[in-house]
Amino acid sequence: MIEQDRQISEVIAAERPRLRSFIRRRVPNEADVEDLLQEVFYELVEARRLLMPIDYMTGWLFRVARNRITDLFRKKKPENFADAAVQDDDGELMRIEDLLPSSDAGPEALYVRNLLLDELEIALSELPGEQRDVFVAHEIDGRSFKELAAESGVNVNTLLSRKRYAVLHLRHRLQSIHDQFTVK
Repeated sequence: MIEQDRQISEVIAAERPRLRSFIRRRVPNEADVEDLLQEVFYELVEARRLLMPIDYMTGWLFRVARNRITDLFRKKKPENFADAAVQDDDGELMRIEDLLPSSDAGPEALYVRNLLLDELEIALSELPGEQRDVFVAHEIDGRSFKELAAESGVNVNTLLSRKRYAVLHLRHRLQSIHDQFTVK
């Protein structure tokens, strides 16, 4: 039992930052993020105590998190994202609602949304840690390169280079899924 507790503690310590970031990108309310994170780790503890076999721990944790996020949004009224905007590669503003399937579009849209998020998560996990960390910190967490450089002690140009390689990999890796869902 002590060995099992140690293993669970190690998994939680190792996976907590990525899992929290994964949840945070999908759930706008910080309190909900923490609740979902705790639910995922609670399920891990329960599964391990019941001696359920878990072949790929990271994948299992992210699947549980995805299921809990889906449950949360089934319970809550969708928020209006009409005022949120992002820029595409050409510098044009795109609203988040233009990038995601409509919440009124039914189960197919939910499937496509989950598929896209899954593919992005897999593609991010394929990146070297330094590239992934810079990409996530800048693109998802909204942190500046100057802030990241001050925190890490790494030159801004090095951080820019790491992000560039991450973007190139993600574009290449996600092109086929993009092509599947782009109307021609």
